[in-house]
Amino acid sequence: MTHEIDAIGLLCPLPVLKLRKRMQPLKLGERITLIADDPAAVIDVPHFCNESGHQLISTSEVDGRFEFAVEKGR
Repeated sequence: MTHEIDAIGLLCPLPVLKLRKRMQPLKLGERITLIADDPAAVIDVPHFCNESGHQLISTSEVDGRFEFAVEKGR
């Protein structure tokens, strides 16, 4: 199952807050994609994953839009 969060237009800390909320009901190993255009997300998402025990699988950027693939951990 694919989960996706569109956080375009949202500023820090809203993209990470939306990610945290949507990660809670996921099962261990499930993945979610966060799409954001806030430059702070490049710092905030990896920090959130590190602090929460989730795995940041990939990060990409195209035309100022960032896409983060995150896998649920602990």
